[in-house]
Amino acid sequence: MSKLSLSRAWEETTSLLARDGRLFVAVALALFVLPGLVLNVSMPEAQPGEFPSAGPWIAVAVIAALVSLVGQLAVIRLAMEPHVAVGEAISHALKRILAYIVAVLIWLVPIMIVGSTLYKFLEVNQDRAPVGVAIALLVLSFVGMFLAVRLMLSSAVASAENAGPFAILRRSWELSKGNWWRLFCFLILFGIGAIVLLWAIESVVGLLVRMAFDVSGPLTVGNLLIAIVSQLVSAVLSVIFFVLLARIYVQRSGGSVQASVPSSGA
Repeated sequence: MSKLSLSRAWEETTSLLARDGRLFVAVALALFVLPGLVLNVSMPEAQPGEFPSAGPWIAVAVIAALVSLVGQLAVIRLAMEPHVAVGEAISHALKRILAYIVAVLIWLVPIMIVGSTLYKFLEVNQDRAPVGVAIALLVLSFVGMFLAVRLMLSSAVASAENAGPFAILRRSWELSKGNWWRLFCFLILFGIGAIVLLWAIESVVGLLVRMAFDVSGPLTVGNLLIAIVSQLVSAVLSVIFFVLLARIYVQRSGGSVQASVPSSGA
């Protein structure tokens, strides 16, 4: 395989979004923005730095996460499959979601279990924390980061190919071979840019809303407006990211799948 061209992937992404943006907007509003708003409204308030107390909102959070995963696969499907309607993309995503979730859990759960165990050990032994445990936690972080980059195309593979969980991981590993640093830089730069943009917009909007509306509670008009803007910006960034992943997949898989003008039918 040839080296990955991120500039080519970006050009294809901007062209696709400019042409078919309304289709991606429909998916984003239904599967990114709406679940995020529902979760925002149902989540109880918590002290800064603390996690909200357990309650029904956890079930809402799980459902919202699952819906957003379906949204990811649907966006990717729209970005690379010719002549696919929005409804077809969502239906396909529902069929592929289980294999994708299992593929992610296969490598992520062991890292989370080991990491949480090491962290708990350090937390209990703060006064005489073993250096070896701290080093092990650091090494585990690097391993997790390495795997996250090598397996970053798992969602694209899960959406594009009729593969099981292990096949998804093998295929993603194969497609990312020789391009770890390119994918890592892409992930870091996109992440930094997204965080800065989201912070800037939320800061400006938050300031304007606080000047005009009451924000004393989670269900006040002011807080709802801030939440809506935050979810909209996050949805736009998510769509851009997953369309980019789709175009990177197409490029790495030999360009056998071409960007298209999908139908707007359901």
